[in-house]
Amino acid sequence: MTSPAPSTSAPFLAIALKLGTVTGFIVMQTMIKAVSDTIPAGEAVFFRSAFGMLPILVWLLWRHELRGGFRVANPLNHVLRGGIGTTAMGLSFAALAYLPLPEATALGYAAPLLTVVFAAFLLGEVVGLFRISAVALGLSGVLIVLWPRLGGVGPAAGAEAFGAALALAGATCAALAQVQIRRMVATERTAAIVFWFSLTATVLSLFTLPFGWVMPSPREASLLILAGLIGGTGQILITSAYRFADASLIAPFDYASMLMALVLGYAVFGEIPTSATLAGAALIIVAGITIILRERQLGLRRARARRASSPQS
Repeated sequence: MTSPAPSTSAPFLAIALKLGTVTGFIVMQTMIKAVSDTIPAGEAVFFRSAFGMLPILVWLLWRHELRGGFRVANPLNHVLRGGIGTTAMGLSFAALAYLPLPEATALGYAAPLLTVVFAAFLLGEVVGLFRISAVALGLSGVLIVLWPRLGGVGPAAGAEAFGAALALAGATCAALAQVQIRRMVATERTAAIVFWFSLTATVLSLFTLPFGWVMPSPREASLLILAGLIGGTGQILITSAYRFADASLIAPFDYASMLMALVLGYAVFGEIPTSATLAGAALIIVAGITIILRERQLGLRRARARRASSPQS
């Protein structure tokens, strides 16, 4: 999410918080995947959102921002962001039941690339040839990851292709959610955006109850509850990270999740990534970091231009 300039410069603390966020989210996905054979995606979204609110409420209370978390400028914007974000979460959770963890993670990296495209069309942001080329490079990486899933035959191949489609649809919705957040940050507090998304996702996930929710076993319930608590804590860590360093510094550490997904995928599920997954993920990561560095460069140029045009005191 777009964030204000850091209030205090502590880059190493910011990086540590970011890595904590990335680790937490991958562990959360691993837990969701571990129960995905029996727990519907909508039910997983409910546990993730409902129990994710607990650490967020405690955090807001500790920071004396609980009232700000409840106060909104435009409720409809929160409903729209919540609907898109909940859909993105549900699709990505559903994809975990069909795809290896590293592959699902790699396809999720399409979200920041698509955000650039959607921001140009929906927000009127100017996107130059450099960033367009980076997006094209990243999307070619997505195609490389997808390609082995598109040409197979048989039930297993069909399930994998369906999972890839779910992951890509989830990334698309995640990108649209980021565009909506860019619209909201001008008028809404970060605390309100975080809190109301969790609440909206909890409520919306209940609409999937008639579509096959099950009573989780003690093991499944424990994993789901822990996944929610970790997810909520991850949101706190990422919000805190942006207080101590610019987004352009810490955003590239998102891609550390690929290494963690490889380790956890092999250790927990015995998944060995294909060469296509590794090659495609590498292209996506290069494209994503290129866009981040370009955004930083443009931001520095804009800052210099503002200083040059401001009246001298």
